[in-house]
Amino acid sequence: MIHDARTCDDAEDTADGEASRAAGFDQPRIEAAVREILLAIGEDPDREGLMDTPRRVAGAYGEMFSGMGESPEAHLARQFPQDGSDPVMVINIPFTSMCEHHLLPFSGVAHIAYQPQHGRVVGLSKLARTVQILARRPQQQERLTQQIREAIEEHLDPAGVLVMLEATHSCMQIRGAKAHGAGMKTRSVGGRWERDAATRREIQEMMVGK
Repeated sequence: MIHDARTCDDAEDTADGEASRAAGFDQPRIEAAVREILLAIGEDPDREGLMDTPRRVAGAYGEMFSGMGESPEAHLARQFPQDGSDPVMVINIPFTSMCEHHLLPFSGVAHIAYQPQHGRVVGLSKLARTVQILARRPQQQERLTQQIREAIEEHLDPAGVLVMLEATHSCMQIRGAKAHGAGMKTRSVGGRWERDAATRREIQEMMVGK
């Protein structure tokens, strides 16, 4: 069964909202650092348009990096019984993360499919929460894809799992190559699907429609 996160009944639970800050988050230190950056580029951090910028940036970082203080375990541990072993698929889970190389955002959608083998599944929103928790930290898209797959394997022990991320990276669009419109796709596969090319191809075609 395929579920689209954009039309999920509990969309309110899956949407990116205000996130709690990670333990150890040091807002005054970030504010001071942002002020130093403004000085270093030749700006006046005390002029009217910039007076509140350090506080605003620190607040934004508090949300964007809140995943550092969370684990997917609390969400993936909330399972319920389900008969059968047909694959479960959730597509178009929106996420935004921060590239650890330039601290610039990359964003896109995640597609997740897994095949239960113990008669246990999780609610659709829990998969979305898993994506968001792991995305809200300094990341690489390749590692994020792998970490989502590993979290599902650890807590659900599915017969097979496939995670695909499609994203655009602002670090490619606004600097360097300035490759506007370029996107990146990554995939991580586990369980029997790693060895079953036919099933893996079928699942992937269902995910992306091609």
